[in-house]
Amino acid sequence: MNKFVGLTRKFSSSSSLNAIKTVTVVGGGLMGSGIAQVAAQAGQNVTIVDIKPELLDKAQKSIHNNLTRVGKKMYKDDSAKIENFVKESYNRIQVSTKIEDAVKADLIIEAIVEKLDVKQELFNKLDQLAPEHTILATNTSSISINEIGAGIKRKDRYGGLHFFNPVPVMRLLEVIKGDHISEATYQTMMEWGKSVGKTCITCKDTPGFVVNRLLGPYSAEAIRLYERGDASKEDIDIGMKLGAGYPMGPFELADYTGLDTNKFVLQVMYEKTNNPVFKPIPLLDKMVAEGKLGIKSGEGFYQYRK
Repeated sequence: MNKFVGLTRKFSSSSSLNAIKTVTVVGGGLMGSGIAQVAAQAGQNVTIVDIKPELLDKAQKSIHNNLTRVGKKMYKDDSAKIENFVKESYNRIQVSTKIEDAVKADLIIEAIVEKLDVKQELFNKLDQLAPEHTILATNTSSISINEIGAGIKRKDRYGGLHFFNPVPVMRLLEVIKGDHISEATYQTMMEWGKSVGKTCITCKDTPGFVVNRLLGPYSAEAIRLYERGDASKEDIDIGMKLGAGYPMGPFELADYTGLDTNKFVLQVMYEKTNNPVFKPIPLLDKMVAEGKLGIKSGEGFYQYRK
């Protein structure tokens, strides 16, 4: 969520693969629907795949509402242009409950649950079903992309595209390079990120990549500071917003991203780095066990209206 991001890297498009025109997003949650929205806004045809029809219905409604807001910002009071923008963008999006119906795409992005075995199973299936030219990408925020793609054959056409929530608003995209990614694939992924309006930065397949590797210790130390009773959560949030220029304080950010997500990221980082700063935090564990997950559950460090 930090506003300080790197500059987009420049490269020659002459050595890149063909421009991406069709995209499949596997996962109809907040991240998946957001990725689909920005791709459709950029003029690409998109298919969202999810096994739950109700999640696809929710994604479609959310995307339509978000497109309307974007249209109003772009065209102010010009209702005709707003309506046309929403209609054209929305009509580029299709949904399906069967992955077999949606693999014929230039790019397939996985945005499902953060579980290694589930992701591996999906990518092994995608590798078999998708056309040879298709690039496969994961939106994982913490799991090694090399481990996720360990079983696929097209390792040269595979990498990470880590978006930030909410995708239509957050300008950053981390392009993660696996050990075997080709230069042409990397350049195509960077070019595609720019085409959907993102500022792209690059990182190797290291735990937490760039943003979460830095946010993890920041968030953990904030929780420990509060846990010890050294300062209130409100004062810590105010201190980081007014003293460090952050747009959100660490507790506001934790509630927004989800305390269960924070707990999982810290757990993975600790297992991969053995750095004590990522050690489990009793207060965080207790709150997750009690179902206090942040905004999505109605209560986290702060309380919210459901």
